[in-house]
Amino acid sequence: MMKTFSELNFPGRLIAVEGLDGSGKSTQIYLLKRWLEAEGIKVYFSEWNSSEIVKSATSKGKKRELLTPMTFSLIHATDFADRYERHLLPLLRAGYIVLCDRYVFTAFGRDVVRGCPPEWVRGIYSFAALPDITLFFKTDLEVSLNRILEGRPKLKFFEAGMDLRLSTDPYESFRIFRGRILQQYIAMTDEFRFVVMDANQNVEKQQAIVRKLVADKIDLKKFRRRSPLPLPPAIRPEDLKAKENEEDLAAA
Repeated sequence: MMKTFSELNFPGRLIAVEGLDGSGKSTQIYLLKRWLEAEGIKVYFSEWNSSEIVKSATSKGKKRELLTPMTFSLIHATDFADRYERHLLPLLRAGYIVLCDRYVFTAFGRDVVRGCPPEWVRGIYSFAALPDITLFFKTDLEVSLNRILEGRPKLKFFEAGMDLRLSTDPYESFRIFRGRILQQYIAMTDEFRFVVMDANQNVEKQQAIVRKLVADKIDLKKFRRRSPLPLPPAIRPEDLKAKENEEDLAAA
């Protein structure tokens, strides 16, 4: 049975967000980070598929459409293991609140849909502890697709699940692929104690719920800096849209 970082007596706490591309999860965790910073909290942010060790290999494999489901899975597991050992654990030991845009559940969903055995996928991530809070941003498929297409003209090959030969039409392939991933997330909800968020609601309403939930579950006073950081600049709506598109592209 996987334990959370608090159950393992780490001084820090880890909060993860999960959901389909276009669910708005990246925007929500970005806003949460800025709020915590403004409150003087020690906070660190990490995102899926961002380790410098494997980033170039992943990019080349995607561009040439060379990645098999198992190769895809192993590359992402390597990326995660590197960030987990070199960034997440040290900051959690140092008493930080660590925010993760996607965690192992992304692999549990995507890799299984791509045909990797569930036990095998979970086995290669068995070193990882559970987040203290996992927010699952549940959105309708059409809402997700519309949000993704809003900022760019077409879907990318792996993003649309075209490697699975589900359909010759990228948009239909996307719907089928993301629909199957959504079912995996729903199946994991009780097992991993996801907090389900209605991602069809407006940004402000969701963020208010997220902040209250975090404040209720974590004693934020314990994570305050001795000397506060300067407040971050104001947020513009167009910056949030650009960030969400950029991070969904990177994670695809």
